[in-house]
Amino acid sequence: MVKHDLMLSVGRRFESYTERYNRRVRQDFMKMHRIGKIVHNVGISTVRYGLVVNLLEIGRIKFEDYEVENIRPLVTSSPPLSWLIARLGEKKVARLIGVTEIVLGSLIGAKPIAPRASALGSLAAAGMFATTLSFLATTPEAWQETRGEPKLSLAGQFLVKDVVLLGASLLTAADALQAAECR
Repeated sequence: MVKHDLMLSVGRRFESYTERYNRRVRQDFMKMHRIGKIVHNVGISTVRYGLVVNLLEIGRIKFEDYEVENIRPLVTSSPPLSWLIARLGEKKVARLIGVTEIVLGSLIGAKPIAPRASALGSLAAAGMFATTLSFLATTPEAWQETRGEPKLSLAGQFLVKDVVLLGASLLTAADALQAAECR
C-alpha cells in the first residue's frame, strides 16, 4: 500500500512537472512566434515604404535635365526603349519613366486602403525592375573593358541594385495579395 501511494505521488509530481514544463515551452514558443511575426511585419513595412520612397524620389528626379543625361546611354541602347526616344525625344521619355515610377510608388504605398491596387503596382514595378536589369546586357557602358573577367562599371553598379528592388517588389506583391484575400 505504501509503495503504491509512493508511486502515485511520484507519478503525480512527474505529471505536474511535465505539464509545467510543457506549458512553459509552449509559452516560450508562442512568445518567439509573436516576436517573429512582429519582426516580419516591421520588415515587410520597411521594404514596402523603402520601395515607395525610392520610386517616388527616382521618379521625381526624372524631371531634371541632369537625369535625362544620366539615363541616355541606358535607354538609347535598350531595344524596348530606343524606339520611344526616336518618337518622343529624350526629355519626354525620361518624364514618362518618372511618371510611371511615381504612379507605381503611390500604388505600392496604398496597400492599407487598396491592397489589390498595391499588388498591381508591385507586380508592375517587378516588371520595370526586370526591364532595367536587362540594361546590364544591352548597355555597353555597364561593363568595364579589362583583361580577364568582366567587371561592372559605375553604370553597371547602379543597375545591379535593381535585383534587390525586384525582390522587394515581389515581396510587397505577395503581401498585398495576401491582404486582399483576407478582405
